[in-house]
Amino acid sequence: MKCPRKFLAVSVTIGIALAALLALRVKEVYGQGAGQAPSQQTQDPQARIRTAVSLVVVPVTVKDSAGELVTDLQQNDFRVFEDGIEQPIAVFSADAFRLSAAILIDDDLKRGTAEKVQKTLETLAGAFSTSDEVSLWRFDEVPEQISEDFIADNDKLLTQLKRIDLSSSFPGVGSYTMTNGPRVNTAQPPGPATVPAEANGHPNTKHVTDAIYAAAEQLQDRPRDRRKIIFLISDGQNAKNNTHKYDETLKLLLSADISVYAVGVGEANLNRGITFLGNNILSKYAHSTGGDIFYGGMSRENLEELYARVSEQARNQYTIAYSGANTDRSKPYHTIEVRVKRPGLSLLARDGYYLNAAP
Repeated sequence: MKCPRKFLAVSVTIGIALAALLALRVKEVYGQGAGQAPSQQTQDPQARIRTAVSLVVVPVTVKDSAGELVTDLQQNDFRVFEDGIEQPIAVFSADAFRLSAAILIDDDLKRGTAEKVQKTLETLAGAFSTSDEVSLWRFDEVPEQISEDFIADNDKLLTQLKRIDLSSSFPGVGSYTMTNGPRVNTAQPPGPATVPAEANGHPNTKHVTDAIYAAAEQLQDRPRDRRKIIFLISDGQNAKNNTHKYDETLKLLLSADISVYAVGVGEANLNRGITFLGNNILSKYAHSTGGDIFYGGMSRENLEELYARVSEQARNQYTIAYSGANTDRSKPYHTIEVRVKRPGLSLLARDGYYLNAAP
């Protein structure tokens, strides 16, 4: 007859201990008193990320050997390191996030590539849900925003996409007047055994980096509970006389938690492996920011499939957040390394972040 009382006493003791530990953890992460329980809102990982502004948020994509997304991992499958020091994971989520996306469309493609991309633009609307918001840009020498602001209505997005005309100007066919000074990028990726564009009378004046910088400026103030991405469709040809340098642009992207997802078309398919002198600018931005790059084949169906994969992958990343303990807080930049315990998997996560640089 005494056993139930013993079990009750043990249960009460364990319950009190767990409550004390939970209260201590709440105080550490949110700065609340030990007697204050977190509100219902802070039970939601996205709400916790939004309210705990000191947390470092790291979206992580995990793929298997076939390149397919792995979606069944738990918090204890991951380890995260800042500047080589392992960090306790404060928030973990496998929930889908709403997207804030800036779509950058290359308006200086070769004729055949431009015509192929033109036919697929309408299907971009299907890659986004009613909870997402999208802005539209086109670029060649300068970036041009072609949507008034972010579009949250899918019908309006489709209407805007239908109005985009990539056939109005092609390299070496007709010309456009450059009204502004050169604005963007870094190194021009030379194709393997290809004739330079200059030899055909059409110098490379396209500014990929400036376009990314302009889109990042627009995205940087979007809420933390949204996944912020730049969706770039380009052949990756990039002029040397950009206004903004690669390092400057990457700092803005990392400071604002923006990932770049690129769909390489045309010449990008030939230059995908080139890294000499820092070329393959699409891959550099994608991998440094924890995004990804996909290469579009010759068919319309292939491109449309890649558009859907970009939004699916960006939306369904794992989210890891930590407080950045025991590292030198006087340093402006901190490296990030995420590891997964299950063998045979590959990870995509950003390389680092800038302390106190985000808005």
